This record gives sequence, structure tokens and C-alpha cells, in this order.
Amino acid sequence: MNFIRSLTLRQLQIFVVASHSPSFARAAEELHLTQPAVSMQIRQLEDAIGLALFERVARKLSLTEAGERFSHHASRILGEIKDAEDAMMSLTQADSGSIAVSIVSSATYFAPKLLALYSQRYPKVDVKFSVGNRETLLRLLADNATDLAIMGRPPPELGTTAEPLAYHPHVIVAPLSHPLCNARGFDLQELAGDTFLLREPGSGTRAVVEHMFRQNLFVPARSVTLGSNETIKQAVMAGMGVSLISLHTLALELRTGEIALLDVNGTPIERTWQLVHAGSKQLSPTCLAFRRFLLEHAEPFLESEYARFALRPSRRAAMRAADTVLQRGDTDLAR
Repeated sequence: MNFIRSLTLRQLQIFVVASHSPSFARAAEELHLTQPAVSMQIRQLEDAIGLALFERVARKLSLTEAGERFSHHASRILGEIKDAEDAMMSLTQADSGSIAVSIVSSATYFAPKLLALYSQRYPKVDVKFSVGNRETLLRLLADNATDLAIMGRPPPELGTTAEPLAYHPHVIVAPLSHPLCNARGFDLQELAGDTFLLREPGSGTRAVVEHMFRQNLFVPARSVTLGSNETIKQAVMAGMGVSLISLHTLALELRTGEIALLDVNGTPIERTWQLVHAGSKQLSPTCLAFRRFLLEHAEPFLESEYARFALRPSRRAAMRAADTVLQRGDTDLAR
């Protein structure tokens, strides 16, 4: 199957965008093209490959098996080309160029503010960021489709470089009407009769709560899976149940007194935000400058935002505790 010579970079770019879009119309909007132009490029790509890359299932655009496989290769090709561009950019100053940043959804509550501050200081740098759960970011890193990721520590077999960015506590929240709102230092087993609201499988928060359950031999009376932090917070405030969630998603609700933190023994669970990139990736001067910016500003920013809730141990103690857990080979919390 000798189709590589007939492919164009534009076709690959259009295919990658379309593969993450619900329709060719949405992909056309993102690419600033017409829908017929996108459809034509995809059709030419399929003709060159000799296989269908998309199919419609219940009116929804989906990738075929060939499309799923080809999407990884296309992302890697485009990532390698961007690496080449970045290598050439190293001959210029670090205050221009582009950066692709990916963040887990829990980081959306603080990362955009840091990105906005960076953009004010370096207006010529084009910062593009995407949001996904842990599994999505791991795939982007493996496909060389992002420069930097803000997430929990990735699995060591992925071959990444991870640097501690900031302390990241997880806390148990409940509605204000919960009978244990004012209790101090009680065991998790006291919540055995509650409904636990969980994030979807594949998210870092889900891995943390499942680890907590195993560590405490705990089985909730009932669990409900919800697809986002916002949905979980609204459900908790409505009295649907309790949840383990990142403290960094709760600034608004805690300031306005709409949600309660439960003082469960063993919480907050100490995790660490990590700044991650592929180990083999050569970061451009622009990326290196952005990396330094995040390492310098993320921790002070989060501390100023959340210190008032008096849940944070010393940074050094938190980092040491997280490192100790990882050195024991605790793969659940390393996720």
C-alpha cells in the first residue's frame, strides 16, 4: 500500500481535527474552511489509503478501525513536524512561536489564569491548550501531539519527564445538610451509608478515590458516575451524595459557603500537580521559557488562592510524602 507519497500535510491536519470533531461541519468551523472542502480532502485521503476512515453511527460521525489506527500515526507525524519547526525556532528568541499545552479537567480552574498571565507578558507567543481526562493526555503525550501537560504523575513506562509543579490536595465534600458537617476527625467508614459520586473511569480523580477505597477496605452503599467536576459539585450541593474531589476545583463554592468539607481521617489526600513532556522531545526556547514560568508561578498562585482553607501542610512535607508513596511503587496514586 504505497499511498504515503500522495498524502499532503494539509490532509493530515484536516483529518486530525475531523477525528476529534462530532461532524465535518464542526471541523470546518475550527479549520476556517467550508464543509465541502473538508469532505473533499477526507475523501481524497480515503481514496489514497484505500480504506474508509469515518462512518456514521446513529447520525454521529465516528472513526472506523482504520481511522483509529491512522489517527495515531497522523498525530505523530504532525508532532514531529512541529518539533522540526521548534528546532528551527531555537535560532530565534524565546518570546515568539507557539506552544501546545494540555491539561486535565481539574486544572481548568487555575491553569487558564496562569496562561492568561503568561500571554500578557509574552503577547507574541501563541498558546494553544486542550482539556481532557488523564487517558486523553497520556495519548497526546504518546503521540507527540502536545508540548507540555499539566496532570498527575504519568506511568513510568510512558517515557516522560515529570516535574513537581504544586501541591494538589483532594478532599471529601458534602452538602451543607450532611449530619457530619461539623464532626472532627472521623473515619471514612462513617460514610459507608452515603452515595459516593465518582468521576468517569480514566480520570485521575477516579483513580485516587478507588485507591482510597482499597486502602480503607471501604465499600460505599451506592456509587454514581458523573462526567465532570461541575456536575459532581452541583449534585453534591443538591444532596445527591458525597464525593472526593480536587480542592482546586472548589474555590467559588467554598468562598460562598455552598458546599462543606468533611474532616475525614486521612484527608486531604496529598497529590502533586506535575508538569510533563515526552522524554524524547526537544523543547523549543519558547517552551522552556513557558516551563520556567509555570514552575515559578503555579505554586505561589495556588497557595494564595487556597491557603485560607487551612488544609495545606508544608510544601516540603507534601512533596516528600508524595515522593515516598511513588518510591514504594504505589501505581494507583502515580496515575
